[in-house]
Amino acid sequence: MSYNIDLSGRVALITGASSGLGKQFALTLAKAGAAVVLAGRRVENLKTLRAEIEADGGDAHVVGMDVTDVNSIRAAVAHAETEVGAIDILINNSGVSTTERLVDVTEESYDYVFDTNTRGAFFVAQAVAKRMLARAKGAAPGTFTGGRIINIASAAGLRTMPQIGVYCMSKAAVVHMTKVMAGEWGRFGITTNAVCPGYIDTEINHHHWDTEGGQKLIEMLPRKRVGQPKDLDALVVMLCSAQSDFINGAIISADDGMAAA
Repeated sequence: MSYNIDLSGRVALITGASSGLGKQFALTLAKAGAAVVLAGRRVENLKTLRAEIEADGGDAHVVGMDVTDVNSIRAAVAHAETEVGAIDILINNSGVSTTERLVDVTEESYDYVFDTNTRGAFFVAQAVAKRMLARAKGAAPGTFTGGRIINIASAAGLRTMPQIGVYCMSKAAVVHMTKVMAGEWGRFGITTNAVCPGYIDTEINHHHWDTEGGQKLIEMLPRKRVGQPKDLDALVVMLCSAQSDFINGAIISADDGMAAA
């Protein structure tokens, strides 16, 4: 018996889509049939990804968005809905980090992390949710009422990790934010869930795993390996689907057992 999830007719907005997990989420949702809106600051990278998706038969669109600028967020969401249609799915993925001990954290580095990971994630979700709520209340047109919001948190939001304390704090806020959104918006058919990935090999950190420090870290992991972006595909597609309607406010670890170790 096979099981298939078809996202045809749905519009998905993915932030931080120019690389890493965001790029993988976009490729995966496009293959599942969704029209994907690629959002981020590196517009040329987004255009390259759009071409890749279109070459594979998918439907992709590009919007510039700086999640640290609320006006940029609102303009990008409005542009996406004008060009593509009502946003049914949000993959709230943008994120940054620094490596430093808490005593060395400056105001600038603190704001750099929180402005993207927490403040930015909140205002992106708010901008999209306002439009989802308007459709659910019959105040705006749309063929689909309700919606799916998936906040990409981190295993670091569930446990402390050395030298990335501010990142841990910012993602812990995203975890709690997810629960609050789920409670407030759930009655309108909008589900909000969080995915907490463990260590994933992306172009940003790829070089690290071959270093002495990277190898030591791998040896400390339960199965002595890091994940690949595709390891999150099935989970994210499921959370975007109509079949996940009973899942709301869930904080789901996708860390190969790291949180349980």
